[in-house]
Amino acid sequence: MADTTVTSTETGSSPREHNAAGGPKAIIKNVDMTEEMQQESVEIASAALEKYNIEKDIAAQIKKEFDRRHGPTWHVVVGKNFGSYVTHETKHFIYFYVGSLAILIWKS
Repeated sequence: MADTTVTSTETGSSPREHNAAGGPKAIIKNVDMTEEMQQESVEIASAALEKYNIEKDIAAQIKKEFDRRHGPTWHVVVGKNFGSYVTHETKHFIYFYVGSLAILIWKS
């Protein structure tokens, strides 16, 4: 069994900036993930945002890509106003904004 951590998030916490290669700037709010995987998260999310306009579709695309690249089971929430309290595998959690959209990704 993988190590787990409980993390809570709420839209509007303290930021840290992260850029996708040539893409939009991401503001990282909370993270327990390697730098490499953080960059990958922003790139995958940016690609989904370019392809889809509906939050549910954006989340589904991000989840499918994470499951494909890193194995199941990933969870994704995309939206403008939400709180969360999740248990995740250690080093498999990120919460960030791209523009006005918050994106929460974690593995359990």
